[in-house]
Amino acid sequence: MSSRELVVLGTASQVPTRHRNHNGYLLRWDGEGLLFDPGEGTQRQMLHAGVSATDVTRICVTHFHGDHCLGLAGVVQRLNLDRVPHPVDCWFPASGGHFFERLRHASAFHETVELRPRPIAAAGPLEAPGMPFALGAVRLSHPVESFGYRLVEPDGRRMLPERLAALGIAGPDVGRLQRQGVLVLPDGRTVGVAEVSEPRPGQSFAFVMDTRLCEGVAALADGVDMLVIEATFLEADARLAEDHGHLTAAQAARTAAEAGARTLVLTHFSQRYPDLEGHLAEARAYFDGEIVLAADLARVPLPPRR
Repeated sequence: MSSRELVVLGTASQVPTRHRNHNGYLLRWDGEGLLFDPGEGTQRQMLHAGVSATDVTRICVTHFHGDHCLGLAGVVQRLNLDRVPHPVDCWFPASGGHFFERLRHASAFHETVELRPRPIAAAGPLEAPGMPFALGAVRLSHPVESFGYRLVEPDGRRMLPERLAALGIAGPDVGRLQRQGVLVLPDGRTVGVAEVSEPRPGQSFAFVMDTRLCEGVAALADGVDMLVIEATFLEADARLAEDHGHLTAAQAARTAAEAGARTLVLTHFSQRYPDLEGHLAEARAYFDGEIVLAADLARVPLPPRR
């Protein structure tokens, strides 16, 4: 199993269908599990997908329309029922704080988990202890306040075994060189980490839900390895998309192409489209990278490093 993958828990817009649950997406990132927009039924979808409550380390809510948040009550209570041993950070638009509190305390339960509310008052970096990546929020354009999320791993370096071997560097010395940046060899020579490694670009991920086209969409998508983005409508219904604050599949694909995204994951499909071939055709007309039509319970690995 990939240590970095998107687990799709639901793909429906507004109302579920027989084949699409309400929204829900878990991003596995090494030891982290970021749960995005847990809609109604998310707890049960987690069971079907093999996702446990202990997998969830952070929760990110884009906005407080029901298809993106009504599952939060059940997820919070499941975290507590299973006595998840770590704190769980939860980001959401500050303007919806009253909705968050109502969902968090929707019914009586015994609290065992430290749930740390982190309301977002403005776009920018998001802070929390122990995050191995940079997480940021960007404002979107929807009838209610909505934020998209962007995750960026810091750049690193990849050690080159052949160069290490040529200098006789092995075992614990490799780790010391990585940590300290320099290593003094037995013959007195000093080796810098740049001499035995090459740059390793960090991976990146963006989550763009309910929004019409705006500057925030492009900012989130810029150069990401994986772009998860709503494609509620087709171009034939572009006026509906604009009126209700949504994107078409063509708009999502053009955004990905212009931003230089690598993998495009389309989701949040209106019930008016039982068949998604039209979404795929529109996307292919603009984007020549990997396109994934998200399906409930699918797993989508992040693309290999650049």
